Amino acid sequence: MSSPSLRPPTDNRPQTDVDRIAERWVDTLVELEPVLGTYIGRTEVNDRFGDLSPAGHEQKIAATRAVLAELTRAVPADDVDVVTKTDLSSELELSLQSAEAGLERRDLNVIDSPSQHIREAFDLMPTASTDDWETIAKRLQAVEDAVDGYILTLRKGLREGVVPARRQVAEVLLQSRGNSGPDNFFATLAARAAPAEGELPASLRADLERNAGTASEAYSKLAQFLENELAPAAGEQDAVGRDAYALHSRRFLGATIDLDETYEWGIEELGRMVREQEAIAEEILPGASVHEAIAFLDQDESRKLHGTDALQAWMQATSDRAVAELGATHFDIPEEIRTLECLIAPTHEGGIYYTGPTDDFSRPGRMWWSVPEGVTEFDTWRELTTVYHEGVPGHHLQIGQAVHNRAKLNTWRRQLAGTSGHAEGWALYAERLMEELGYLDDPADRLGMLDGQRMRAARVVLDIGVHLQKPRLTGDGAWDADYALEFMRQNVNMDDAFIRFEVNRYLGWPGQAPSYKVGQRIWEELRDAFRAREGSAFSAKEFHRRALDLGGVGLDTLRSTLLGPA
Repeated sequence: MSSPSLRPPTDNRPQTDVDRIAERWVDTLVELEPVLGTYIGRTEVNDRFGDLSPAGHEQKIAATRAVLAELTRAVPADDVDVVTKTDLSSELELSLQSAEAGLERRDLNVIDSPSQHIREAFDLMPTASTDDWETIAKRLQAVEDAVDGYILTLRKGLREGVVPARRQVAEVLLQSRGNSGPDNFFATLAARAAPAEGELPASLRADLERNAGTASEAYSKLAQFLENELAPAAGEQDAVGRDAYALHSRRFLGATIDLDETYEWGIEELGRMVREQEAIAEEILPGASVHEAIAFLDQDESRKLHGTDALQAWMQATSDRAVAELGATHFDIPEEIRTLECLIAPTHEGGIYYTGPTDDFSRPGRMWWSVPEGVTEFDTWRELTTVYHEGVPGHHLQIGQAVHNRAKLNTWRRQLAGTSGHAEGWALYAERLMEELGYLDDPADRLGMLDGQRMRAARVVLDIGVHLQKPRLTGDGAWDADYALEFMRQNVNMDDAFIRFEVNRYLGWPGQAPSYKVGQRIWEELRDAFRAREGSAFSAKEFHRRALDLGGVGLDTLRSTLLGPA
């Protein structure tokens, strides 16, 4: 909502003081966290890591305080500035509150902590030229200092009694051993070095092999620290408690929610998903239960793909169709983001994920499927909605649109702002939107969509239940890891090893899993409120355009920008 005292933004909008502060903050973050730079395509920092030691954290805290003070003094020049100042200030304040709570000293979990970030930094690095491999060799050598700094931070937490849960330590210990064992990732990376222009110089190949060994030894050191020092002192309890959970929840949503009300809503939403599934199962196979309908579909050869080549081709064709059709009807899709590459990931961890384009679109948006070893069959009815979730109208449209909108949005707004609740909430919203638009008219495809939606609703209940130690739904004691595992087994149709990993993820990454479904809830509430305000003038296309043109923002900022102050 525009303020009369501010000028409206234009397509050739000049850079403002607020923009300059945000741009400098991006440069600061890239300098302090080079892995973040790699993710957004800032290749000048690809040869190193940030300082993960307590001194490095203090440096970032000081930088955060400084930019927050500068931003507080800045006067917005237009509505774009108002959004930037509101959202960036909120993020900076939350970072300082999290640091005060010592969260970085227990930052260890099975999926999103420095242990994984260091290894994953290599996944998006260019590999086409000899110069690219020279950069990789330097970053391999830098793994040792990064791991050493991380150990110092965890050791500080150990001295102060701020420690992760023992379950997370045990799982990361296994991951660290994998990164230091035979045929580890680093050795494999060095062995496959092959630039497009021909053979590597012998000296560079030797550097790669030696530095890969150094990186492997660093993870061996981390494993020894976890086993001998941290595990014996780690917390027995998985729950982080209400105060810490509230910080985590705000981080992933960019919104403050009533945790108790959200828990009760999650229970109701889960029940609704179950009833929808049961009704569709009846359509698929009269008289069948959900599990019987799933078993029936799993035997349908017409809905199967064989081999990763077929999977990749199906993903690409499905994505291309969605881009072409939706771009002609329901969304304004710029030419730059009509390209989405669907790829089989080089890892085998089982996830499906999206990586955004670089700021100049030299690296396009990409949808990745990490296929576990030995898996050769794929069911299209399960995964059709996944392509829409990761691609168009999901993550690719959302993130690509923000990158495209560089005439109005500074780099922070285009590439770094936003939350899981904004991004993943939009992607779940997009799944339901595709149902509304007729792309899931096949009951089997709708059942596949609901399978994922039911899991996301279950995660709201589980995550809040465990970390706030709510009473079990069965009434016999409080939520704990064992009950969480059994609860997930009852509500998802997945391999048990995957379910175990998922539960461990929720236990160690509080607040993240609920952000999908809670984010979807907020997106749907915003659309309904926007429709009510606009009345007969409401246009879904216009709502989507206005919302996506903002780029990534916290959900509280999204609400206040689209609807005005509460």
